[in-house]
Amino acid sequence: MLYVEILGNLPEMARDEVKAMLELGGGKIVGQDYLFLKVDAPERAFLFLDRLGLAHEYGELLVEAESVDELLRKAREVDWPIEGTFKVDTETMANCRHDVLDLPRKLGAVIHSQGHRVNLSRPDTLVRVYCGERLYAGIRLRFFDPKDFERRKAHHRPFFRPISLHPRVSRALVNLTKATKELLDPMMGAGGILIEAGLLGLKVYGVDIKPEMVEGAEMNLRHYGVKDYELKLGDATRLEELFPGKEFEAVATDPPYGTAATLAGRRRDELYRAVLRSIHSVLKPGGRLAVAFPTSFDGKGEAEKLGFKTLGRYYQRVHKSLERYFYVFEK
Repeated sequence: MLYVEILGNLPEMARDEVKAMLELGGGKIVGQDYLFLKVDAPERAFLFLDRLGLAHEYGELLVEAESVDELLRKAREVDWPIEGTFKVDTETMANCRHDVLDLPRKLGAVIHSQGHRVNLSRPDTLVRVYCGERLYAGIRLRFFDPKDFERRKAHHRPFFRPISLHPRVSRALVNLTKATKELLDPMMGAGGILIEAGLLGLKVYGVDIKPEMVEGAEMNLRHYGVKDYELKLGDATRLEELFPGKEFEAVATDPPYGTAATLAGRRRDELYRAVLRSIHSVLKPGGRLAVAFPTSFDGKGEAEKLGFKTLGRYYQRVHKSLERYFYVFEK
C-alpha cells in the first residue's frame, strides 16, 4: 500500500491528478483522510506518480491505526524497511484528532529496537507519521521539492512574461490529460505548459499568434533542456490548417483572461468558443483537453455543445478581479 500527500490549494484537482496517474499506472485511490490519500498500486505506478505537480510527497504506507497505542503496537510487528539511518517526522493535518506530541520519540524507540540507527539531522530514511481522523505511518519514497518548481516560475525564465500559471498547476494540467506521448498547447504564450510536458518526456506542439511568443517559448524550452518540440506561428482557431491530417493525443492550454483579450480580432468569449471548436477538430476520440476559463464563461456548457464530456471542474480565486475554473474534457 502507498500514500500520497496532496497540496491543499486545489485539493480536488490534486486528487484527480493522482487518480489520472494511477489510471495510467494500474492503481487506484482506496481512501482519503483530508490531504492524505491511501493508494493501492503496483511498483510500475511509481513512474507516473513521479510526474505529480500538486503533491507534497508519496511513500510506502506501513501502519494505519485508530489511536497512538494501536499505532505503536502495530509498529512493533512491522519489519521496517530502513536503509541506513532514520528519523521520524510527524505531519499534523488540520483535522488531526490525536495527541501526537510525543509520538516521534515513541515510534523512533520502536524502530530503534529493531537495530536501526537514528540520525535527526541528516537521516537516510524518513519515517512519516500523519495525523488526521486516523493515524498513519510509512516510509517516504519521493519528495516533490518546491524549489524545483520555483526555478521554472515565469520570472526565472530567459523569456519573461508575468502572466503565467505556476509550474505546479501547469504540470497538473498536463497530467490531467493523461498524455503519454504528446501534447498540444494552441495558445502557448511563453511556453509554461509545454516546459512541464517536455520535462515529462512528451513531444510538445505549440501555437501562438504573436511572433515574439513563438520565439520566446522556444528560448524557454531550450533553456530547460526540452528538445522534442514543434512550434508554429498561427491562429488557435484554425488548428486543422496548421496541422493538416494530425490528431493529437492531448491538449492543455491557458488562454488569455482579460476582457480586452483578442485573437485575430475576436472578442474574448467568441475566441473561447472558436478555440474549443478548433481543439475538438484535432483531438483524437477519447483524447483529453485541460483548460482554464474565467468563471464568467460557461466552459462546461460550451464544450458539451461540441460533444465534449466534462470530467472535472476546479475553482480557483486568483485575486479579486479574477476567478477561474480549470476544466478537464474528453472527446
